Amino acid sequence: MPVIREAALSAFFQLLFDKLVDTALNFVTDHKQVSKQLKEWESKLPDILAVLNDAEHKQIKDELVKKWLADLQDLAYDAGDILDEFAYEALRLKLQQKTQAQASRSKKRKFSATSFTFCNEMIPKIKEINSRLDGLENRRSILGLTKTSEGASSTRMKTRLQPTSVMDETVAYVGRDDEKREILELLKSNNGPEDGVSVISIVGFGGMGKTTLAQLVYNDASIQHSFDHKAWVCVSDDFDAMKITKSILKFITPSEACDDNDFGLLQVRIKEKLSGKKFLLVLDDIWDMSYNEWTILRSPFGVGTKIIVTTRFQSVSSNMVTVKAFHLDKLSHVHCLSIFTQHALGARDFNGHLEFKDVGDNIVKRCGGLPLAAKVIGGLLRTTRDWGAWEKIYESEIWEFPEDRCGIVPALRLSYCHLPPHLKQCFAYCSILPKDYEFEEEEIILLWRAEGLLQQKAGSQCGDFGSRCFRDLVSRSFFQMSNKGKSLFVMHDLINDLAQFVAGKICSNFEGNKQREISCRTRHLSYVQSPYDGVKKFEAFYQVEHLRTLLPFRLQPQFPFSYLTDDALHKLLPRLSCLRVLSFKGYVITEFPDIFENLKHLRYLDFSGTQIKCLPDSLFTLYHLETLKLKWCDKLEKLPLEIENLVNLHYLDIRGARLIKRMPSGIGKLTNLERLSDFVLGGGDGHLIKEVENLSNLRGEFCLSGLENVVKGQDALEAKLREKSEIDKLELKWSGDFGNNIRNKEVEEEVLNFLCPHKRKLEELSIENFGGAKFSVWIADSSFVNMLSLKLINCKNCKSLPSIGKLPRLKILYIRAMDEVKKIGVEFFGENQPNAFASLEDLCFEDMLNWKNWDSCECDDQVSKFPKLRQLSILRCPQLLGRLPNCLHSLQRLVIRECQQLVVSISSLPSLCELEIHGCEELMHSNCVDVTSLKRVSLSGISKYGIPPERIVSTLTKLELFSVAGCKELAPLSQNGLGFLGHLSSLREIEISDCPQLVSLETEEVNEEKLQLEKISSIESLTIKDCERLNRLPKALHSLTFLAEIQIRKCPSLVSFAKNNLPPALKRLLIWECDNLQYLVDERENKSTSNECLLERLEIRGCKSLICLSSRSDFLIRLGDLRIDSCQKLTSLFFDAALPVTLKLLQIDSCPKLECIAQEFHQTTCLESILILGCISIKSLPRGLDKLSHLHQIHISCCPNLVSLEESGSAAANIRIFSVERCENFGALPSCMKNLTSLQEIRIGSCSADISFPAEGSLPTSHT
Repeated sequence: MPVIREAALSAFFQLLFDKLVDTALNFVTDHKQVSKQLKEWESKLPDILAVLNDAEHKQIKDELVKKWLADLQDLAYDAGDILDEFAYEALRLKLQQKTQAQASRSKKRKFSATSFTFCNEMIPKIKEINSRLDGLENRRSILGLTKTSEGASSTRMKTRLQPTSVMDETVAYVGRDDEKREILELLKSNNGPEDGVSVISIVGFGGMGKTTLAQLVYNDASIQHSFDHKAWVCVSDDFDAMKITKSILKFITPSEACDDNDFGLLQVRIKEKLSGKKFLLVLDDIWDMSYNEWTILRSPFGVGTKIIVTTRFQSVSSNMVTVKAFHLDKLSHVHCLSIFTQHALGARDFNGHLEFKDVGDNIVKRCGGLPLAAKVIGGLLRTTRDWGAWEKIYESEIWEFPEDRCGIVPALRLSYCHLPPHLKQCFAYCSILPKDYEFEEEEIILLWRAEGLLQQKAGSQCGDFGSRCFRDLVSRSFFQMSNKGKSLFVMHDLINDLAQFVAGKICSNFEGNKQREISCRTRHLSYVQSPYDGVKKFEAFYQVEHLRTLLPFRLQPQFPFSYLTDDALHKLLPRLSCLRVLSFKGYVITEFPDIFENLKHLRYLDFSGTQIKCLPDSLFTLYHLETLKLKWCDKLEKLPLEIENLVNLHYLDIRGARLIKRMPSGIGKLTNLERLSDFVLGGGDGHLIKEVENLSNLRGEFCLSGLENVVKGQDALEAKLREKSEIDKLELKWSGDFGNNIRNKEVEEEVLNFLCPHKRKLEELSIENFGGAKFSVWIADSSFVNMLSLKLINCKNCKSLPSIGKLPRLKILYIRAMDEVKKIGVEFFGENQPNAFASLEDLCFEDMLNWKNWDSCECDDQVSKFPKLRQLSILRCPQLLGRLPNCLHSLQRLVIRECQQLVVSISSLPSLCELEIHGCEELMHSNCVDVTSLKRVSLSGISKYGIPPERIVSTLTKLELFSVAGCKELAPLSQNGLGFLGHLSSLREIEISDCPQLVSLETEEVNEEKLQLEKISSIESLTIKDCERLNRLPKALHSLTFLAEIQIRKCPSLVSFAKNNLPPALKRLLIWECDNLQYLVDERENKSTSNECLLERLEIRGCKSLICLSSRSDFLIRLGDLRIDSCQKLTSLFFDAALPVTLKLLQIDSCPKLECIAQEFHQTTCLESILILGCISIKSLPRGLDKLSHLHQIHISCCPNLVSLEESGSAAANIRIFSVERCENFGALPSCMKNLTSLQEIRIGSCSADISFPAEGSLPTSHT
């Protein structure tokens, strides 16, 4: 049993006492026997409280005191359950009487017959608690526990809750400057291993600052533009390549789903996305990993990839073959002192606080050079300026305790020991969070509240108090910001260990296959979801019937959703009548059993992401329920009228529940609501907007939709939105249907006028589908001093924009589909506004179909406009004339799409880094203006160039990406090929498309061509599309030594890809729809041996004339992925009838003349998957299938001439999936099928009716 495990029992018992006096005793005054029993509690609890401080100290060395505290905590939970039942009965009676009063004028009775019955049923439970209290009191006397006048807080430091600032943002990082500088230099360097993947490891014990160092490097401003993509993945002690790969994909393609569980295909996607890109990956906190696992994980990464690994173990670093390993030792005393003073005093040293210098210096010495220890102890002492309190920390006997097996260092124990009681409870509860789990502040606060851990004085809201508690734990370094953003937090591994240590058996978590012991004392339990969770998984939970928390977590996107069997619901939930927190988030559940009447204690219920269509009736008897999450319940059709019974509800989230078309009448009775995501007004229900008036506690995000149904502006006024001072994000939505003139412009204008929000906290405002002719003046009121984001979307009848330029702190402005706006001028900036759009950083106009003129009022020299604008996007504004505003000195990214009449000048954009123009009237540039900052240029559909484009390109010395499409005037490309880019030594990517005059990318002279290509040898990616006359690629293509990716699409004149040699570093080659391509490598003219090529993936599709890839396969020394699709004339892959020995995936589809893949499978081949589809001439697979030791999948479909598989022994034993479908002549499965011991799935469909299966017993028992 852990030391300091009681998690602030004093706070717990104080809460019990308050509930007893305020609720239970008051409720049972008419029931003398119950009242008498409960009054015994009232007399005994203060005695218990009085000895807790002494017990807290003695339990460190006395096992019997520890046991006494554990039994006392059990009693506290059980007594709390009893008092909660009294509170529930009081609520039930109150609601019942209210209903009766509405139906009758009869006098209310304070105590009903059912209440007497209830009290009689409670008597045995109360007596049992009294008996246990007596036993504990007797043991207290024997143990010699003494009372103190101030209870458990007598020797605790006086603390105060800290303001809600995150200290880590301002604390300087010290002690690892040299390491940071050297790592940054390695990341910027182009030198590295042969394969271009550089690995840097940071090795050290827990708490040494490995993750912090990696974070500082990852976020350093000097490398932000050095990488196209970055990803940060927490690995921990469960090295799961699939999980890590999906996490990486989520960073690279955040808007794309990652539902595929085919590891090979996932790696292919990564390879495709990163091809030709620079990529920084951090793998944080790896505990164990074999060389083979590492080799597999890193295989998709190519040239330009830098990987930082943090680990406690040298063996992990050694397996990775790093360019350098940084070993972090303990910090010097000076550096530890600096960390400590920053966290304790907010200063670099003791100069301003000399009275603490000596004691502080001694405390830091006890931290033993551990940065985390100095940080946490400093965070503890920042709450006090009492020298005596500092002295007590230094003299604490906890420093002398040895570290436990779980690695709890004394400094962390000590910091927890001196937390205030309420923070002890909150922190210990967080032991249910899995390691490396990233959480939001609101998520944790809702859980704390549900468990009754946020008790505060009357008049203040739990949310405010919870936020202060959370931020206090952040300031003390118990929580730290995640690297993924300021809204996400995480616990350091050692802090997580501490939480589990102090919580003891009260909290348990099931993480992966590792299960902590579930004790009968356990009250809070979490587990990690699996794809399928059935009865067996939950059997271990049956013994903990007093469980208060049952919470699933999904750590990584391993699967899009989970299944939970009906049996699990029916068997488990009725046993857990004490639950406060229950979640079914992410489970595929369509209907819930109506068993919630048994869960009367429930405070927190999460149905997010389920597929329920209606809420169970019994749910509306949960009178204690505070949080109800229905986010993304896209099958849920309505909220019932009975929701008004949930009188304690303070959080209701229905975001994404798109079938809910109206709020139920009476929603305004839920006056405790603090967070209501959406208030939906249905047809004929517009008057219900008045119910918003009663929701005076609303805060955070709030969306009002269906506003077209409000027929009286006065109803909107009665919503009193102006009085909701805590709303910081507001969305106002009308219907997007503007047809048949059904909208009343005047009413909608009046409604918008009356929905003016409170101005103090509003940060984000969105107005969508507004049907009025003019906006309300309040939108541009400069007194909205905290407004950061404004979106005006699809307001089709508005003819002008509000004076948005007056908003002093606005950073993001998005305006879309304002069909009646034809001119934007002075009204947009604001009359007499000297500093218009003073803070704006991102401005976007989209789908402004009738916008013709943008008057930027540049004649007024007294007015400064857009001084901080960094990104400007103008998309699909076909009638916009003239030019962009001048003097956008801070603009870094300019995107113009489908603005055919717009003139774009880049002469006045000195900071421009990225230029993307797809469709405009003219591109202008002055030679006398420096635009060397440009790194990425993408041009297409430009009608006219003010100066020759090659002169523009000639000034772009830092250019990294050049993309051109549909630019018929780009003559130098047609005449000189890639040579006119020869001066661009930084160029990494070239994209050329829709250039019909382009015949070649080379000059006539071979030597000159080679010289020109050598000048752009840094190119890593080349893409050519829709160039119908292109008939050859440069002969000197192999001189591009960094070229890793080539894509060629729809170039029908191209006959062969290369005359002899492929580029030496080429890893990925895609050729699509090149109708006349006959060979990949044409060696007919030059018979010299081809050089070895590093090509890893080859994909050819829709090349109707392709005959063969090459005469030989052995020059493809690394080819792992070969895919060929719809090549009608393909007769063989390689003339030598062999396959590359490194091949892992072979996929051939719709190649009707292909008769043979190869003569036989080479013994050393690495093939894992074979997929053959629509190859009507294939009769059998090559010999040697039994030699493919890595093969796990065979899928053959639509091969009507396939008769059987060649047998040359036993089939590959590792095959997991065997599938043959729509092969009409396939007659027999191999007799050696019994040897496929790993087989999980066999699919045989639409084959010969006479197909023969192996004799009984010849199939493995593992198949499905």
